[in-house]
Amino acid sequence: MDYRRFDDTIVLRIDRGEEIIETVKKVAKQEHVRLAGIEALGATDDFTVGVYDVAAKHYDQKRFTGPHEIVSLTGTITEKDGAFYQHLHMSAGNADCAVVGGHLNRAVVSATCEMVIRVIGGAVDRSPDPETGINLIRF
Repeated sequence: MDYRRFDDTIVLRIDRGEEIIETVKKVAKQEHVRLAGIEALGATDDFTVGVYDVAAKHYDQKRFTGPHEIVSLTGTITEKDGAFYQHLHMSAGNADCAVVGGHLNRAVVSATCEMVIRVIGGAVDRSPDPETGINLIRF
């Protein structure tokens, strides 16, 4: 992993074998990021995404292996109870160009991942919504 910060923007390269969520957390903590938007692309060969079941109040997760291009990775950095919190979604295409995606739980980079983190001055917190069980942004 390597990165450079340009004012309110961090350009991050995540390297082969590194896990995306862990790396984002590490960089955000090093740079004291409390609120940001994230976008990225790259490649992975081992990732888990999920879809939230509102009625059951949990994510149904699926793991995918084999070569996939990250066609879109987007999300936010916020806080929950004053601590770091990230919410990322990812779509990835396989060799047949079939795309799967959802809430990102884990992804290991197979070649590279190029990410842009746009830091926003300030902070917002999250708290669980009793109706859906989702940690919603609270202002």
